[in-house]
Amino acid sequence: MAPVGLLVARRRVVHSYNPAFCQMFGYAPDALVGRSLEQLYPSGSEYEHIGERALCAMQASGTYADERIMRKQDGALFWCHVSGRAIDRADPFAAAVWAFEDISSARPVTAELTARERQIAQLLVTGQSSKLIARALQISPRTVEAHRARLMRKFGVSAMGELIARLMGRH
Repeated sequence: MAPVGLLVARRRVVHSYNPAFCQMFGYAPDALVGRSLEQLYPSGSEYEHIGERALCAMQASGTYADERIMRKQDGALFWCHVSGRAIDRADPFAAAVWAFEDISSARPVTAELTARERQIAQLLVTGQSSKLIARALQISPRTVEAHRARLMRKFGVSAMGELIARLMGRH
């Protein structure tokens, strides 16, 4: 009866989830049991990239949290706050409990973005610089700048602060 979506995963495969998760993602009870978490992500590359970041963080602290774009059963994309806790810090993906909160009412997906643009948008809203984003994504800072420029065009803004506000759902 938790007001947020809860999911238990073992080796990044769905073990169980609650009714709030069903409602948020549009899946029937038990429809995802035994299936990879990858289908909740907009792309396979985002599943891999976020998994790598989460693994490092969970090995260090036992927990991981971020705000990212996720995919519903019908293919619709939405912003979601995700937080997780590893059962065993030494092997975080052996078993983990994840909480999902739909934040799309405050932060709607308003533009069609590529997988790389979604990755950069996710890191921009955390306040990271182009250099830090480049390091995290293992690309050049110039490539990050090019994607930022495309994001600004797609959102019809002329300043970085406006872009961040749009990405965060503020107008």
